[in-house]
Amino acid sequence: MSAEGFGEPQGGAPINQVVVEAVGLRKSYRRGPEEVRALRRADVTLRQGELVALVGPSGSGKTTLLNLLCGWEQPDGGRLSWPSGSGRVDPPWDEVAVVPQDLGLVEDLTVAENVELPLWLAGRLERGLPEAAGLLDRLGLTRIGDRLPAEVSLGERQRVALARAMVVRPRLLLADEPTGHQDADWATAVFDAVRDLAH
Repeated sequence: MSAEGFGEPQGGAPINQVVVEAVGLRKSYRRGPEEVRALRRADVTLRQGELVALVGPSGSGKTTLLNLLCGWEQPDGGRLSWPSGSGRVDPPWDEVAVVPQDLGLVEDLTVAENVELPLWLAGRLERGLPEAAGLLDRLGLTRIGDRLPAEVSLGERQRVALARAMVVRPRLLLADEPTGHQDADWATAVFDAVRDLAH
């Protein structure tokens, strides 16, 4: 597994401010009698404005690293720090958004309501509605905004999960294979939207 930066921010975005730093992260799991070492001393530093892709074969620890970075799992060893939170070891939840592989949409909410949910939870719904509408439009979701997740395609559900994560403009967006269910045109649109958020 390797981390590769791509796409430099434009417009003077600060790229030197560290958002999260991991040093020597280790994580193992039990699979029956076998111990699986998912991560062995992983180091990564993510800075504001950067776009970073984790590249590696299946089983190389990419999802495990993302789960550690967002606080969904705890490392067995190593150090994880968030300078924006005065060196805290847990993520500042108001600054981090995640697009998990299973998408995690609320099945009883419409597409539009799923995208608006983080704004409602943050008490910013009214102020953030134009941002939500803009993301729905940009990601081709406006016409299906009143449908439930079960009523739209897997590719559309994936874009809903991305829009939901982006609507609060987080300092750190972690996305697990965000184009895995997109065709070439929509994959480009997704990367363009993420790149614009970083800028």
